[in-house]
Amino acid sequence: MKRDRALAFTAFVIVCVVWGTTYLAIRVAVRTIPPMLLTGARFVVAGIVLFALARLRGEPIPRARSVVTELLIVGLLMVGIGNFAVVWSEQWVPSGIAALLVATAPFWAVLLERMRKDGERIDLRRAFGMLIGFVGVALLVTPGGAGRVFDAHFVAGAIAVQIGSIAWQYGTVRSKYNLQDVPPLISSSFQMLAGGIGIAIVGFATGEPRRLTFTAQGIGALAYLTIFGSVLAYTAYVYAVRSIRVTTLSLYAYINPLVAVILGWLILDEQLTPVSIVAMLIILGGVALVQTPGRRIEHARIVDVRRGGG
Repeated sequence: MKRDRALAFTAFVIVCVVWGTTYLAIRVAVRTIPPMLLTGARFVVAGIVLFALARLRGEPIPRARSVVTELLIVGLLMVGIGNFAVVWSEQWVPSGIAALLVATAPFWAVLLERMRKDGERIDLRRAFGMLIGFVGVALLVTPGGAGRVFDAHFVAGAIAVQIGSIAWQYGTVRSKYNLQDVPPLISSSFQMLAGGIGIAIVGFATGEPRRLTFTAQGIGALAYLTIFGSVLAYTAYVYAVRSIRVTTLSLYAYINPLVAVILGWLILDEQLTPVSIVAMLIILGGVALVQTPGRRIEHARIVDVRRGGG
C-alpha cells in the first residue's frame, strides 16, 4: 500500500511539472503543424509505443466490449476533445494564459463529481471559490488581461479551453470509476490511439496536410510532446488517477500555470499584464478555496479509504 501511494505521488509530481512545460512546446509546434495533425501524430505515436511496452510487460488486451467502448470514449474525451482544445487555442492564446485558463480544471472536477450519484456535495466555501475563480477567468479574457493578443480568435480560444477542460475532467471521472481493472499502460495506449486516430482522421478530411510545414523547431516540439507529454506524463496521470481523488489530482492546475508562465516569459517573451497577474492570483485563490473544504467534509474524505485521499 505504501509503495503504491509513493508511486502515485511520484506520478502526480511528473504530471505537475512536465505538463507545465508542454504549453510552451505546443505553442512552438502549432506554428508549423496544424492542430489536428499535431494532436493526432503525438498521441498515435505515443499510443503505439505504450502498447508495445504493455505487451512486453505481459499486460492483457481488454476483450470485453463494455471495457473497450469505455476506453474509446475516455480517449475521445481526453485526447480528441480535451487536449485538442488546448492545442487549437494556442494558435492565438499565449502558452502561459492557456495554462491559466486550464487552471479552472478543479472547478469542473468538483461539479462533475457532484453530479455523480454518490458524489461529494458542494459546500459554501467551494461554491464561493468557484465563483471567485471564474471571475478571474473573466478578467483574463478582456483587453486588459490578454493585452496585445486580445481579439476574436483569443476569445474563441479561451472558450475552447473551457470546453476542453470539461471534456478532460469528464473523461477523468469515467476513467477513475470505470477502468480501475485495466492495466495502466494498456489503458493509456488505447485512450491515446482512440483520441489520436479520431482527431487525425478529422484533420485529413479537413485538408490540414496542405498547411503542414516541416521545421526543426516544430519537429523537436512534437517529439518532446510525444515522449514527455504523452508517453511519460499521460501514463503518469492514468496511474495517479487510480489512487488519488479526482478533485485532489486536479491540483496540478496550480503548478502547470506557474511553470508555463515562467517558460513563456523566458523563451517566447510572453508578457503578463497587471490585470492578467491579478486574474492569475484570483484564479489560484479560487482553486485554493475549492481544494480546502470544511473539516466535516475533510473528515468524511479521510474515512473513505477506498477513494483514497490525497
